[in-house]
Amino acid sequence: MDGTRTEDPDVYDHQALVRLLASRAYREGEFVLSSGRKSNFYLDAKQVTYDPVGIRLVGEAVYELIMPFGVQAVGGLTMGADAIVASVAFLSGERGTPIPGFIVRKEPKQHGLQKAIEGVFPPGARCAIVEDTLTTGASALRAVQAVRDAGGEVAVVVALVDRQEGGAAAIEKEGIEFRAVTTVAEIREAFHAGKG
Repeated sequence: MDGTRTEDPDVYDHQALVRLLASRAYREGEFVLSSGRKSNFYLDAKQVTYDPVGIRLVGEAVYELIMPFGVQAVGGLTMGADAIVASVAFLSGERGTPIPGFIVRKEPKQHGLQKAIEGVFPPGARCAIVEDTLTTGASALRAVQAVRDAGGEVAVVVALVDRQEGGAAAIEKEGIEFRAVTTVAEIREAFHAGKG
């Protein structure tokens, strides 16, 4: 066994995912975030969500978190959600509980059907919104609004990583359940343990 899977193929290995995030996605130093705020660490979750082992671990983790909510679709704002949505949709089909996926565009298309949502979005669907990294919650809330505007309902927002900077509270303030696969504190701890 390579340390990335448990003996049960339907159960993901949380510690393997955290170690992968710590070794491939987490960096310390001085960084400017997309919000313009400064940070002493940076987390590029796409280094894991697009990794062959990482995409499976992420899909398994998110799938487990959304299943209790009885969702009919999973989606999120492009680009942070793209790989996660695809992984969960694929895995759900493998498990016999198909959950279609969709992506919310940052801007609606200016041609064709001019859609804000791409992919499979069943009318009136109960949805899970996913995100790679949650900071303020603004990206997730944009996706929530797009789903609501399209007649859907959001049952839960799931972040691969909660940076623990107020995003969870912003989601919950909207009356939506929030779950995180892991936190930046857990990843930081694994990062420093791996250096020792």
